[in-house]
Amino acid sequence: MTTRATAGERTLHARSDRAVELSRCALVVLSGSQRGAERVIDQPVFRIGKSPDNDLVLGDDTVSRLHCEILHDARGFLVRDLGSTNGTMLDGREVKEAYLTPGSALTIGSIELKLRPFSERYEPMPSEQDQFGDAVGRSLRMRELFGLCERLAPTDASVLLGGETGTGKDVLARALHQHSRRKAGPLIVVDCGAVVGSLIESELFGHEKGAFTGAVSQRAGAFELAHGGTIFLDEVGELPLDLQPKLLRVLETRTIRRVGGNKELRVDIRVLSASKRNLPLEVERGKFREDLFFRLSVVSMDLPSLRERREDIPLLARHLLAKLDDGPSRGLPPLRLESGTLEGLMSHDWPGNVRELRNVLERALYLSRAQGRDELLLAALPSAQGPSAQAQAFASEANFEPGLSYREQRARFEESFESAYVAWLLGRHEGNVSAAAREADMDRKYLYKLAKKHGLKD
Repeated sequence: MTTRATAGERTLHARSDRAVELSRCALVVLSGSQRGAERVIDQPVFRIGKSPDNDLVLGDDTVSRLHCEILHDARGFLVRDLGSTNGTMLDGREVKEAYLTPGSALTIGSIELKLRPFSERYEPMPSEQDQFGDAVGRSLRMRELFGLCERLAPTDASVLLGGETGTGKDVLARALHQHSRRKAGPLIVVDCGAVVGSLIESELFGHEKGAFTGAVSQRAGAFELAHGGTIFLDEVGELPLDLQPKLLRVLETRTIRRVGGNKELRVDIRVLSASKRNLPLEVERGKFREDLFFRLSVVSMDLPSLRERREDIPLLARHLLAKLDDGPSRGLPPLRLESGTLEGLMSHDWPGNVRELRNVLERALYLSRAQGRDELLLAALPSAQGPSAQAQAFASEANFEPGLSYREQRARFEESFESAYVAWLLGRHEGNVSAAAREADMDRKYLYKLAKKHGLKD
């Protein structure tokens, strides 16, 4: 486990086995009937007031129903007065909006509060279970993820799931919701890559009747439908740049405004997201907002590909086959997975990951049942042949270094490719960075940064 953090914002990244130090903050009540009470600021928007639906309820006549809010952003904790009657004071000065510092004295009406920073040390331990929801795995990598999920599920922390297509990001997101305190509420899934660009705003935030051509009636968006539960933004990296500030505002304020509407609606949601893209790289390229990335990735987890956890294939195959096979419900014996079949499964590279494995098993199941077999047909599965001649030729020329992990080996070749490609690209355009960037569909500043990194530009 590693952490990446700015002042006040933290991102926990599930990659190694080191302890994690989480920076936390709490508000301590220093006066009034609740003197000594303490409340941890554990969500992006923390509201204070007399109304019972606030996060910190102060039952004092000098406190307004919705007095102020504290926003947790990349710079720290921002207190914002919400038009209160008696004002919000920070260290003796009335403020409309200001950042808190450790030890700040915050006065709400006549109630004095203090910001107390503290640290929480987390030593990640692999789960003792080989399943979390419908996500299955006995490998150390997966049990480490399950251990983290068991700890995170009851919280409202925003989680960003990364990994190749088909690794099970949607399955893990559903499991996080099922194990959360919001499990009785809705889970609304939005595939950001499948919605037409002009309609994505309506899909997320809803619209009023007549807001645009075709809006024949009022419609609630995904955030509104997810109230009291969880919203899962799948392939969030596909969001258009012009929509990203609007999403950021919703995540910071927990309020939405339908397209064509003026009324702001509060939403109580947990946000989970996923992307097959390397979002930190997209941030560098200027294709994804950094502040939105930090807001989405309070906790970031990368799911391993199936070829990186081949030891999980027998367990996964049995689990998937049990879910797919309706034979036992019809009085038929369950299909057997013979050792030869498992060897065939484990010899395949699975470029489509768990999704491909599921599809192959489903196809094999139908063929096997149609022929009246009691074991899964190996002929319907990927070939158990060894590497292709092309792969063998590459391996003989690649000069791999013994002792390095798969990721370390890949990083060496990515670095070489990057340098060679940038040199070739700039050479084609006689050093003209703008023209080269246009051909490569790359941000000009990012291409210049790569050229400078590899000594191709001063």
